[in-house]
Amino acid sequence: MGDHVTSQYAVAHVPGDGVGPEVTEVARHCVDLVAARYGFGVQWRPYPLGARHYLQTGEVLPDPVLAELRTADAVLLGAVGSPDVPPGVLERGLLLRLRAELDLYVNLRPSKLRPGVAGAVGKHKLEDLDLVIVRENTEGLYAGAGGTVHRGTQFENATEESLNTYAGVRRCVRYAAELAARRSGRLTLVHKTNVLTHAGALWQRVATEVAAGAGVQLSYAHVDAACLWLVDDPARFDVIVTDNLFGDILSDLGAALTGGLGLAPSGNLNPDRTGPSVFEPVHGSAPDIAGTGRANPAGAVLSAGLMLDHLGQPAAAAELDAAVSAVLADGAPATTAEWEKSLQAHLEGAG
Repeated sequence: MGDHVTSQYAVAHVPGDGVGPEVTEVARHCVDLVAARYGFGVQWRPYPLGARHYLQTGEVLPDPVLAELRTADAVLLGAVGSPDVPPGVLERGLLLRLRAELDLYVNLRPSKLRPGVAGAVGKHKLEDLDLVIVRENTEGLYAGAGGTVHRGTQFENATEESLNTYAGVRRCVRYAAELAARRSGRLTLVHKTNVLTHAGALWQRVATEVAAGAGVQLSYAHVDAACLWLVDDPARFDVIVTDNLFGDILSDLGAALTGGLGLAPSGNLNPDRTGPSVFEPVHGSAPDIAGTGRANPAGAVLSAGLMLDHLGQPAAAAELDAAVSAVLADGAPATTAEWEKSLQAHLEGAG
């Protein structure tokens, strides 16, 4: 640690809409604080993408902006969305497009019960809930395959197709297995193989192959059973790997069990590092509290911690994680400004 800068990272900052600018400003300040102490620099590059930009320009993610984002080391995203923008415009045009264009094939969602947080189920202890959900992020039902014919008639037919490739499944499971090997050595595949026999068989076969090669213990749970066990016996899970839709559902359940979406971080990862990864809290833009000073920045700070870990700064990342836990243990502040003040005090004390 010291003042000498040994590494420099270019981070695209997309503050977005609603509370997004408020929470990512706190995250930026926390990152700058630990960066100065650990001897690396962060060059923040702001991009005004989101609902406001779309309403003003009609553009969601212009190609020249996407080209610039490709040159960054990472992207810190606040939240996007507004009641004034039709559903699906920003989700598909910005979020899903970034995942596809940047090949962000892993969605990483830690679920960790922290001191001072009661959680949704009173019997859970801190050691019961410290798991990670690895969700395939570019295929499955979110790939965009399907369509509608005879719309608006009694013969309307709507289809959504789940696309699962061997290569796509394998690289996701490989990442999860490597993560499990660094943690407890336990990996759980979650799917619905008794009904989704084609995709399920592919996931089961690939998971068996990859787990054996990585030397980790593989178990299996149907997605409905996994929901039950996450509530009743979450300690049976450490690293969960699953497809796009199931991962979307399970990760929000994990957030509910560990304090709510306000505490939930996420990373959309390109583990091969052929482009930047995107890190964002998962709570949404919350337009009802935007500008009130009551936004909880914990999810954004924890997402920034995931970003630092991905960039190769695990010690700095651990400090952000520990600072959030310490603030929660002291009693979660009521305002964004109080959150920032408390986080800063803990981070400065750690140094």
